[in-house]
Amino acid sequence: MKSQENIKYPLILDGGMSNVLESLGCNLDHPLWSAYLIVEDPDMIVKAHLAYLNAGAKCITTSSYQATLEGFERIGLTRTESKAMMLRSVELALKARNIFLDGSSQNKTIYLAASIGPYGAFLADGSEYKGRYDVTDEKLKEFHTEKMRILEETAVDFMAFETIPSLREVKILNQIIADCKKPCWISFSCSNEHSLNDGNSIIDAVKSISSNKKLFALGINCTAPRYISDIIKNILPFIQDKKLIIYPNSGEIYLPETKSWKGISDPVTFQKMASEWLSSGVDIIGGCCRIGPEHISRLNFLTS
Repeated sequence: MKSQENIKYPLILDGGMSNVLESLGCNLDHPLWSAYLIVEDPDMIVKAHLAYLNAGAKCITTSSYQATLEGFERIGLTRTESKAMMLRSVELALKARNIFLDGSSQNKTIYLAASIGPYGAFLADGSEYKGRYDVTDEKLKEFHTEKMRILEETAVDFMAFETIPSLREVKILNQIIADCKKPCWISFSCSNEHSLNDGNSIIDAVKSISSNKKLFALGINCTAPRYISDIIKNILPFIQDKKLIIYPNSGEIYLPETKSWKGISDPVTFQKMASEWLSSGVDIIGGCCRIGPEHISRLNFLTS
């Protein structure tokens, strides 16, 4: 594991996993979404990681966003096999990093972040876009703790708690992150410049967790780009000594009923907006849903 103290900022993240997999011909119409390929076609995961590394990403996120023990068990895997699939998500990222570094003539540092999505991702019904779950606090804490315990024992550098849509889930994660063995970041998903997806204040969410010593970064992901500049202005005074992380989606609208996207993604516009965000104080930058390698490659023009 590399120390986050040695990171050269701004740090460029990768983009969305699912859009690259779909471009490679993968069918993601499955309750486990892209995590299904950890089981069925792991080489495609490696190819997706490599697409971002070749585009200039310095930190790639594991394919474990929607990977859970319960989810794998639902498709017939045993508990032991399910845990092995969770660990495989890290192995695939490591494999991609090794392939990339072996083919590079330069001495590069590539970081790995273990993706831990919200409880709503496990439900696979679009709940992460609402942040309202019919589940107890105890169940939420058990869900996240179990996944964290498995992934924190791997060779990842960071734990990425991402697309968190509700203040309730943030407060529960604050307890869990305090006991994590690895440096963590948390990123919230917002419905506008003021609110998390559940309607609570983004400022309240930041205030509730910004003093956590295990967090080295916090910010926003899977949020429409048009809201990002105002969100940065709203939360920057409250992030204390943390790094500010931003990786929005493309601004397209996801339709859970058809599992499709509505709208257009433009890398040139993304680059212009990213330039503004970096000028506003963003330390870690990348993309989420529908942000691809072409978008990430343009970030290198801004950070070189």
